[in-house]
Amino acid sequence: MPSVPTSRAEGDTVARILLLHSMYGLRPAVHAAADRMRAAGHEVHVPDLYVGRSATDAEQARKIQEEIGRDELLRRAVAAAAPHSDQGLVYAGFSLGGAIAQNLALADEHAKGLLLLHGTSQLPDDASTDIPVQLHVADPDPYETHDWLTVWYLKMRRAGADVEVYRYPGAGHLYTDPDLPDHDAEAAERTWRTALDFLAEL
Repeated sequence: MPSVPTSRAEGDTVARILLLHSMYGLRPAVHAAADRMRAAGHEVHVPDLYVGRSATDAEQARKIQEEIGRDELLRRAVAAAAPHSDQGLVYAGFSLGGAIAQNLALADEHAKGLLLLHGTSQLPDDASTDIPVQLHVADPDPYETHDWLTVWYLKMRRAGADVEVYRYPGAGHLYTDPDLPDHDAEAAERTWRTALDFLAEL
């Protein structure tokens, strides 16, 4: 998609973002997030890893995810990133999409940054990267526990990443999605203000 003109100085480039959906699929909230980023002047690619399927509840979402399988979801995400990765992508994702985005970013020597919303992934012991990383997560979050995130943060720093973690007390896991019970409007707005500042600096 063509870049939207902004007030950036001449010669500056917008971020090129690959935004990956959660286990619920490519829902309206994902498109709305992409539109926020585009309105800020960024180029956003939003692949549909479920190829037209989506879920309205967690049980249905997990069923679709399991039917497709982790390896196939990763393969689809790699294929979606491939046409743009040599331009220097910022990888971003919601929950499951965040976990996949992290895997892609750490494997891409041209990656410019990583924006994680509600989700992380295990890091290999030999991980190495110098990209800026920003994580937004509910506090507490049953899927991203304090112990898990402490280990994740230390490993990410050890890998060389510049990491910022933002916690939102009382919010539900996928609090940025207004169509889910987890939604927290105040936390979502704070998240987007901070995330857009992060993207503007890349």
